[in-house]
Amino acid sequence: MLDGYAVLIIEESGRMHLLNFKELSGQDITQLVDTALAVKSCPQKYAKSLEGKTATLVFQKTSTRTRVSFEVAMAQMGGHGLFLDWRTTNFMMADLSDEIRYLSRNVDCIMARLLFNADLNKMAAASSVPVINGCDDKYHPSQVLADLVTIKEKKGALLGSRLVYVGVHNNVTNSLIEACTKTGVKIVTVCPIFNEVSRDEELLDEARKSGLWESSLDLKGAVLDTDFVYTDTWVDMEFFTDPSFCKEKEKRVKLMLPYQVNADLLKGTNTHIMHDMPIHRGYEITGDVVEGASSVIYEQAENRLYSAKAILLELIKT
Repeated sequence: MLDGYAVLIIEESGRMHLLNFKELSGQDITQLVDTALAVKSCPQKYAKSLEGKTATLVFQKTSTRTRVSFEVAMAQMGGHGLFLDWRTTNFMMADLSDEIRYLSRNVDCIMARLLFNADLNKMAAASSVPVINGCDDKYHPSQVLADLVTIKEKKGALLGSRLVYVGVHNNVTNSLIEACTKTGVKIVTVCPIFNEVSRDEELLDEARKSGLWESSLDLKGAVLDTDFVYTDTWVDMEFFTDPSFCKEKEKRVKLMLPYQVNADLLKGTNTHIMHDMPIHRGYEITGDVVEGASSVIYEQAENRLYSAKAILLELIKT
Protein backbone atom coordinates (compact mmCIF):
# COMPACT_ATOMS: atom_id res chain seq x y z
CA MET A 1 0.00 0.00 0.00
CA LEU A 2 1.24 3.51 -0.76
CA ASP A 3 2.02 5.53 2.35
CA GLY A 4 -0.89 7.63 3.58
CA TYR A 5 -3.52 6.09 1.34
CA ALA A 6 -6.81 5.06 2.85
CA VAL A 7 -7.92 1.52 3.52
CA LEU A 8 -11.02 0.76 1.45
CA ILE A 9 -13.45 -2.14 1.63
CA ILE A 10 -11.47 -5.33 2.15
CA GLU A 11 -13.14 -8.70 1.78
CA GLU A 12 -11.93 -11.90 3.41
CA SER A 13 -10.32 -12.81 0.10
CA GLY A 14 -8.09 -9.76 0.39
CA ARG A 15 -9.72 -7.95 -2.53
CA MET A 16 -10.42 -4.27 -2.00
CA HIS A 17 -13.44 -2.51 -3.49
CA LEU A 18 -15.02 0.94 -3.35
CA LEU A 19 -18.75 0.26 -3.52
CA ASN A 20 -19.86 2.93 -1.03
CA PHE A 21 -18.48 4.59 2.10
CA LYS A 22 -19.90 2.15 4.66
CA GLU A 23 -16.63 0.52 5.68
CA LEU A 24 -14.55 3.71 5.54
CA SER A 25 -13.81 5.93 8.50
CA GLY A 26 -13.70 9.69 8.30
CA GLN A 27 -9.93 9.48 8.33
CA ASP A 28 -9.96 7.04 5.39
CA ILE A 29 -12.13 9.38 3.33
CA THR A 30 -10.07 12.42 4.26
CA GLN A 31 -6.89 10.63 3.23
CA LEU A 32 -8.39 9.90 -0.18
CA VAL A 33 -9.33 13.58 -0.52
CA ASP A 34 -5.78 14.58 0.39
CA THR A 35 -4.36 12.11 -2.15
CA ALA A 36 -6.58 13.65 -4.84
CA LEU A 37 -5.33 17.12 -3.93
CA ALA A 38 -1.72 15.92 -3.95
CA VAL A 39 -2.16 14.44 -7.44
CA LYS A 40 -3.81 17.65 -8.63
CA SER A 41 -0.96 19.81 -7.34
CA CYS A 42 1.82 17.66 -8.80
CA PRO A 43 0.48 15.38 -11.58
CA GLN A 44 3.90 14.65 -13.04
CA LYS A 45 4.90 12.83 -9.85
CA TYR A 46 2.28 10.17 -10.64
CA ALA A 47 2.84 9.98 -14.43
CA LYS A 48 4.08 6.37 -14.32
CA SER A 49 2.30 5.16 -11.18
CA LEU A 50 -0.01 2.78 -13.09
CA GLU A 51 2.34 1.87 -15.93
CA GLY A 52 1.41 -1.52 -17.39
CA LYS A 53 -1.95 -1.56 -15.57
CA THR A 54 -5.41 -1.83 -17.14
CA ALA A 55 -8.75 -0.75 -15.72
CA THR A 56 -11.91 -1.93 -17.44
CA LEU A 57 -14.59 0.78 -17.50
CA VAL A 58 -18.03 -0.85 -17.74
CA PHE A 59 -20.94 1.43 -18.65
CA GLN A 60 -24.58 0.44 -18.49
CA LYS A 61 -25.65 4.06 -17.84
CA THR A 62 -24.75 6.97 -20.10
CA SER A 63 -21.82 9.07 -18.96
CA THR A 64 -19.66 12.08 -19.62
CA ARG A 65 -17.70 12.84 -16.45
CA THR A 66 -17.28 9.30 -15.14
CA ARG A 67 -15.94 7.95 -18.41
CA VAL A 68 -13.70 10.92 -19.14
CA SER A 69 -12.28 11.12 -15.62
CA PHE A 70 -11.40 7.44 -15.24
CA GLU A 71 -10.15 7.00 -18.80
CA VAL A 72 -7.97 10.11 -18.64
CA ALA A 73 -6.81 9.21 -15.13
CA MET A 74 -5.48 5.88 -16.34
CA ALA A 75 -3.78 7.45 -19.37
CA GLN A 76 -2.16 10.26 -17.38
CA MET A 77 -0.74 7.76 -14.87
CA GLY A 78 0.72 5.49 -17.54
CA GLY A 79 -2.01 2.88 -17.61
CA HIS A 80 -4.84 1.92 -19.96
CA GLY A 81 -8.58 2.39 -19.58
CA LEU A 82 -10.56 -0.21 -21.51
CA PHE A 83 -14.10 1.04 -22.25
CA LEU A 84 -16.89 -1.55 -22.38
CA ASP A 85 -20.43 -0.61 -23.37
CA TRP A 86 -22.78 -3.00 -21.56
CA ARG A 87 -24.90 -3.38 -24.70
CA THR A 88 -21.98 -4.63 -26.80
CA THR A 89 -20.89 -7.30 -24.29
CA ASN A 90 -22.38 -10.63 -23.27
CA PHE A 91 -23.38 -9.28 -19.85
CA MET A 92 -27.01 -9.16 -20.94
CA MET A 93 -27.21 -12.73 -22.25
CA ALA A 94 -25.00 -14.66 -19.83
CA ASP A 95 -24.60 -15.06 -16.10
CA LEU A 96 -23.03 -11.82 -14.90
CA SER A 97 -20.84 -13.62 -12.36
CA ASP A 98 -19.38 -15.85 -15.07
CA GLU A 99 -18.58 -12.85 -17.25
CA ILE A 100 -16.91 -10.97 -14.40
CA ARG A 101 -14.85 -14.01 -13.39
CA TYR A 102 -13.48 -14.01 -16.93
CA LEU A 103 -13.04 -10.25 -17.19
CA SER A 104 -11.17 -9.93 -13.91
CA ARG A 105 -8.54 -12.45 -15.07
CA ASN A 106 -7.46 -9.95 -17.73
CA VAL A 107 -7.38 -6.58 -15.97
CA ASP A 108 -6.20 -4.94 -12.75
CA CYS A 109 -9.41 -3.14 -11.79
CA ILE A 110 -13.07 -2.80 -12.83
CA MET A 111 -14.96 0.49 -12.66
CA ALA A 112 -18.67 -0.05 -13.25
CA ARG A 113 -21.43 2.50 -13.84
CA LEU A 114 -24.64 0.51 -13.51
CA LEU A 115 -28.38 0.89 -13.15
CA PHE A 116 -28.69 -1.41 -10.15
CA ASN A 117 -26.71 -1.75 -6.95
CA ALA A 118 -27.55 -5.46 -6.86
CA ASP A 119 -25.59 -6.02 -10.08
CA LEU A 120 -22.63 -4.07 -8.70
CA ASN A 121 -22.58 -6.28 -5.61
CA LYS A 122 -22.72 -9.36 -7.83
CA MET A 123 -19.76 -8.03 -9.78
CA ALA A 124 -17.74 -7.41 -6.63
CA ALA A 125 -18.48 -10.89 -5.29
CA ALA A 126 -17.31 -12.54 -8.51
CA SER A 127 -14.31 -10.35 -9.31
CA SER A 128 -10.73 -11.29 -8.46
CA VAL A 129 -9.69 -7.62 -8.82
CA PRO A 130 -10.97 -4.42 -7.19
CA VAL A 131 -14.37 -3.06 -8.25
CA ILE A 132 -15.19 0.66 -8.14
CA ASN A 133 -18.73 1.99 -8.04
CA GLY A 134 -18.96 4.61 -10.81
CA CYS A 135 -22.65 5.15 -9.99
CA ASP A 136 -25.66 2.95 -9.29
CA ASP A 137 -29.19 3.52 -8.02
CA LYS A 138 -28.10 3.69 -4.35
CA TYR A 139 -24.65 5.30 -4.16
CA HIS A 140 -22.18 7.46 -6.07
CA PRO A 141 -18.93 7.51 -4.04
CA SER A 142 -16.62 8.60 -6.87
CA GLN A 143 -18.72 11.74 -7.43
CA VAL A 144 -18.89 12.59 -3.75
CA LEU A 145 -15.16 12.18 -3.27
CA ALA A 146 -14.73 14.93 -5.89
CA ASP A 147 -17.31 17.01 -4.02
CA LEU A 148 -15.27 16.75 -0.83
CA VAL A 149 -12.11 17.69 -2.73
CA THR A 150 -13.92 20.83 -3.87
CA ILE A 151 -15.12 21.65 -0.36
CA LYS A 152 -11.63 21.30 1.09
CA GLU A 153 -10.14 23.42 -1.70
CA LYS A 154 -12.60 26.24 -1.07
CA LYS A 155 -12.79 26.12 2.74
CA GLY A 156 -9.36 24.76 3.61
CA ALA A 157 -10.83 21.95 5.71
CA LEU A 158 -13.70 19.50 5.72
CA LEU A 159 -14.27 19.64 9.47
CA GLY A 160 -16.64 22.47 10.28
CA SER A 161 -17.76 23.16 6.71
CA ARG A 162 -21.51 23.41 6.04
CA LEU A 163 -23.43 22.14 3.00
CA VAL A 164 -27.08 22.26 1.97
CA TYR A 165 -28.27 19.72 -0.58
CA VAL A 166 -31.56 20.56 -2.30
CA GLY A 167 -33.35 18.27 -4.72
CA VAL A 168 -34.62 14.71 -4.94
CA HIS A 169 -33.12 12.37 -2.36
CA ASN A 170 -31.14 9.99 -4.56
CA ASN A 171 -27.90 8.02 -4.80
CA VAL A 172 -25.75 11.16 -4.63
CA THR A 173 -27.64 12.32 -1.54
CA ASN A 174 -26.89 9.04 0.22
CA SER A 175 -23.17 9.26 -0.48
CA LEU A 176 -23.07 12.95 0.45
CA ILE A 177 -24.77 12.31 3.78
CA GLU A 178 -22.46 9.44 4.61
CA ALA A 179 -19.21 11.12 3.55
CA CYS A 180 -20.05 14.50 5.07
CA THR A 181 -21.07 13.16 8.47
CA LYS A 182 -17.96 10.97 8.63
CA THR A 183 -15.59 13.84 7.82
CA GLY A 184 -17.17 16.51 10.02
CA VAL A 185 -19.13 18.42 7.39
CA LYS A 186 -22.54 19.63 8.58
CA ILE A 187 -25.14 18.69 5.95
CA VAL A 188 -28.77 19.74 5.64
CA THR A 189 -30.88 17.98 3.02
CA VAL A 190 -33.96 19.67 1.56
CA CYS A 191 -35.68 16.85 -0.31
CA PRO A 192 -39.43 17.05 -0.97
CA ILE A 193 -39.14 13.84 -3.05
CA PHE A 194 -37.42 10.60 -2.05
CA ASN A 195 -36.37 8.11 -4.74
CA GLU A 196 -37.44 4.92 -2.99
CA VAL A 197 -34.95 2.77 -4.91
CA SER A 198 -32.22 4.80 -3.20
CA ARG A 199 -33.54 4.41 0.33
CA ASP A 200 -30.96 3.13 2.84
CA GLU A 201 -32.34 3.42 6.37
CA GLU A 202 -29.19 1.98 7.93
CA LEU A 203 -27.13 4.76 6.37
CA LEU A 204 -29.61 7.41 7.51
CA ASP A 205 -29.76 6.02 11.05
CA GLU A 206 -25.98 6.25 11.34
CA ALA A 207 -26.05 9.79 10.00
CA ARG A 208 -28.65 10.83 12.58
CA LYS A 209 -26.43 9.51 15.37
CA SER A 210 -23.58 11.76 14.17
CA GLY A 211 -25.56 14.91 14.85
CA LEU A 212 -24.22 16.35 11.59
CA TRP A 213 -27.18 15.57 9.32
CA GLU A 214 -30.45 17.44 9.37
CA SER A 215 -33.48 17.13 7.10
CA SER A 216 -35.62 20.19 6.43
CA LEU A 217 -38.05 21.69 3.93
CA ASP A 218 -37.12 25.28 4.87
CA LEU A 219 -34.76 25.94 1.98
CA LYS A 220 -34.59 29.71 2.46
CA GLY A 221 -33.63 29.28 6.10
CA ALA A 222 -31.11 26.57 5.35
CA VAL A 223 -29.14 28.52 2.74
CA LEU A 224 -28.72 31.62 4.91
CA ASP A 225 -26.04 30.00 7.03
CA THR A 226 -24.15 27.59 4.80
CA ASP A 227 -20.90 27.46 2.85
CA PHE A 228 -22.18 25.39 -0.08
CA VAL A 229 -25.52 24.89 -1.81
CA TYR A 230 -25.58 21.69 -3.86
CA THR A 231 -28.31 20.64 -6.26
CA ASP A 232 -28.92 17.81 -8.72
CA THR A 233 -31.34 16.84 -11.47
CA TRP A 234 -34.93 16.19 -10.43
CA VAL A 235 -35.23 13.35 -12.96
CA ASP A 236 -32.56 10.68 -13.44
CA MET A 237 -30.73 11.16 -16.74
CA GLU A 238 -32.00 7.93 -18.28
CA PHE A 239 -35.60 9.14 -17.80
CA PHE A 240 -35.30 12.85 -18.60
CA THR A 241 -36.27 12.49 -22.27
CA ASP A 242 -38.16 9.19 -21.90
CA PRO A 243 -41.78 9.64 -23.12
CA SER A 244 -43.01 6.97 -20.69
CA PHE A 245 -41.72 9.09 -17.78
CA CYS A 246 -43.39 12.27 -19.02
CA LYS A 247 -46.21 12.37 -16.44
CA GLU A 248 -43.85 11.71 -13.55
CA LYS A 249 -41.49 14.38 -14.86
CA GLU A 250 -44.31 16.94 -15.03
CA LYS A 251 -45.36 16.03 -11.49
CA ARG A 252 -41.82 16.42 -10.17
CA VAL A 253 -41.22 19.73 -11.92
CA LYS A 254 -44.42 21.19 -10.47
CA LEU A 255 -43.51 20.05 -6.96
CA MET A 256 -39.84 21.01 -7.14
CA LEU A 257 -39.94 24.45 -8.82
CA PRO A 258 -40.25 26.23 -5.45
CA TYR A 259 -36.93 24.57 -4.55
CA GLN A 260 -35.05 25.83 -7.60
CA VAL A 261 -31.60 27.31 -6.96
CA ASN A 262 -31.91 30.83 -8.37
CA ALA A 263 -30.83 34.41 -7.69
CA ASP A 264 -33.83 35.13 -5.50
CA LEU A 265 -33.04 32.18 -3.22
CA LEU A 266 -29.39 33.20 -2.91
CA LYS A 267 -29.98 36.91 -2.29
CA GLY A 268 -28.10 38.00 0.82
CA THR A 269 -26.07 34.78 1.06
CA ASN A 270 -22.36 34.14 0.70
CA THR A 271 -22.26 30.57 -0.51
CA HIS A 272 -20.58 28.46 -3.18
CA ILE A 273 -22.88 26.73 -5.68
CA MET A 274 -22.35 23.07 -6.55
CA HIS A 275 -23.96 20.68 -9.04
CA ASP A 276 -22.78 17.21 -10.02
CA MET A 277 -23.92 17.62 -13.66
CA PRO A 278 -25.50 17.09 -16.15
CA ILE A 279 -27.32 20.36 -15.58
CA HIS A 280 -30.90 21.04 -16.65
CA ARG A 281 -30.97 24.83 -16.74
CA GLY A 282 -34.31 26.34 -15.86
CA TYR A 283 -35.24 23.32 -13.79
CA GLU A 284 -33.17 22.63 -10.64
CA ILE A 285 -30.94 25.67 -11.26
CA THR A 286 -31.02 28.79 -13.41
CA GLY A 287 -28.39 29.58 -16.00
CA ASP A 288 -27.30 32.83 -14.35
CA VAL A 289 -26.46 30.97 -11.15
CA VAL A 290 -24.52 28.31 -13.06
CA GLU A 291 -22.43 31.06 -14.66
CA GLY A 292 -22.31 33.29 -11.58
CA ALA A 293 -19.25 34.23 -9.55
CA SER A 294 -20.27 31.96 -6.65
CA SER A 295 -20.46 28.85 -8.85
CA VAL A 296 -17.76 26.21 -8.40
CA ILE A 297 -19.57 23.71 -10.61
CA TYR A 298 -16.92 23.36 -13.30
CA GLU A 299 -14.10 23.10 -10.77
CA GLN A 300 -16.15 20.44 -9.00
CA ALA A 301 -16.51 18.56 -12.29
CA GLU A 302 -12.79 18.85 -13.02
CA ASN A 303 -12.08 17.35 -9.61
CA ARG A 304 -13.68 14.12 -10.80
CA LEU A 305 -10.35 13.47 -12.56
CA TYR A 306 -8.29 13.81 -9.39
CA SER A 307 -10.69 11.79 -7.26
CA ALA A 308 -10.58 9.04 -9.92
CA LYS A 309 -6.78 9.10 -9.75
CA ALA A 310 -6.82 8.82 -5.97
CA ILE A 311 -9.17 5.83 -6.06
CA LEU A 312 -7.20 4.06 -8.79
CA LEU A 313 -3.87 4.65 -7.03
CA GLU A 314 -5.25 3.16 -3.84
CA LEU A 315 -6.92 0.12 -5.35
CA ILE A 316 -4.52 -0.88 -8.10
CA LYS A 317 -1.28 -0.25 -6.23
CA THR A 318 -2.14 -2.30 -3.13
